[in-house]
Order: sequence, then structure tokens, then C-alpha cells
Amino acid sequence: MITKMAAGRNRLTLLLQRLCTATRFLTLLPISWRAEEDTHHFTRSLAFFPVVGIMIGAAGSLATFVLLYFFPQPVVIILMLIYLAFISGCLHLDGLSDSADGLLSSRPREESLIIMKDSRAGAMGVVTVVCLFLAKYGSLSAMDSKTLCLAVFFMPFAGRCAILLSMARVRYARKEGGLGLLFYSEHSKNAAFWAVSSLVCFLVVLAPGHAIPVIAGILMVNFLFNRWCRARLGGATGDTLGAVCELSEMVVAIAFTATFSFLLS
Repeated sequence: MITKMAAGRNRLTLLLQRLCTATRFLTLLPISWRAEEDTHHFTRSLAFFPVVGIMIGAAGSLATFVLLYFFPQPVVIILMLIYLAFISGCLHLDGLSDSADGLLSSRPREESLIIMKDSRAGAMGVVTVVCLFLAKYGSLSAMDSKTLCLAVFFMPFAGRCAILLSMARVRYARKEGGLGLLFYSEHSKNAAFWAVSSLVCFLVVLAPGHAIPVIAGILMVNFLFNRWCRARLGGATGDTLGAVCELSEMVVAIAFTATFSFLLS
């Protein structure tokens, strides 16, 4: 009995470590517990990417609900877009900007990868980020308050699931390795399957009227963007994984507002 209890505690501790590893990587939350052991948990922490997305979305949805009592909806939307960007340290926005600079450069593969590694933002990256924010803001502005709270919940959730889906479908492009490669392993496909399954379940339960457009939009964007990355870069990078997260968040916002408008008509 004592041995089983000890094994159960060790198992729980291991799961908490993996959750903390995923949370430290995907957010700015100051969790220091056993941070020095993260290198041992990167690949196994993939299963917790959707959990982190749910936590980000739940906090954002609750904040949206409360703030709507004090501020007009456009102000709340701007605050939530700032929250969604900065909770991850703008990591995914930086990936989108770098991906746009490289993929839209019309340069050969190796030169495009070098451009994406440059920390400076180019014109293509800046324009793409601005367009993304305009698309998110415009979509969220067209919803009522209830739909807005649901959209804010599902945007980060779907974005983190999309990262796993891309990792399962596209190999890593950089021969020298990189930040994204830390998470690639034989567990990627299994993690992607459970992530998408959990997203579908949450949509069916919480937002059944929006489920089909959201899933269809995410799968379509994931397929098209990953196909483009394979053709231009030979695979995925940490930047393109961040980009697919941001693009998926945008798709969720558009899908929610499209379904909301259809239900109103």
C-alpha cells in the first residue's frame, strides 16, 4: 500500500512538472518550481499545451465577462487582444512576423531561413501582424457579449492545439536545430490527436453551433499553411509553429463571428 501511494505521488509530481514546463514555455507566468529540470520534460510536456491554452482562455473569458460591466465592448476587445499577445511574451506574434518575412521574401530556402532567424522585423512581418490584429478585432467586434466570451476562451485553446497538429504533420526544417526542435518527438502525433479531440469535445459541449466552422477553418488553415512551409522551407520551424498558432486564433474569431451572423439572419 505504501509503495503504491509513493508511486502515485511520484506520478502526480511528474505530471505537475510537465505542466509547469509547458506553462513556462507558453506563458510569462513566473513559475520557478523545478525549472532547472525542464530539459527532461520538453517532449512529454506536449500533452499539456491544450491545458495551458484552456487556462489562458478561461482567464481571458472571465476577464472579458467582468470588464464588459465597466467598459464598452471595443475597449474590452482591445484589452483582450493585448492580453492574448503578452501572456505568451509575444512569442507567437514574433514567430508570425519572422515567418512572414521569410515566406514572403521570394528567396531560396536557405536564405528564407536566414531571414527568419533575424530578430529584426521587416516590412512583410509588420504588415502581417497589423492585418492579423485588424482581422481579430473586426471579427470580435461583430459578436454579442456571450459569443465574445466563448471566442476569447477558444482562441488560445485552438491555437495551442494547432501547434501540436503542425508538429505531427510537418518535420522540422532546420538542420542545425532550434527552439521548436526541443519539443519534437515520437509523442507528437499522439499529443496532436488528443489535443484536437479535446478541442472538438469542448466545442460540442460549450459552443455546438460554432463547432463545425471552427474545426473546418483550423484544419484548412493548418493544411494550407503547412503545405506552404514544406514547399518553401522544407518543413516547420519554431517561427512557423508560432505563426500557425496566431493564424488559428484569427480563424476561430472569424468562424465565431460568421456563425453568429448566420444565426442572426
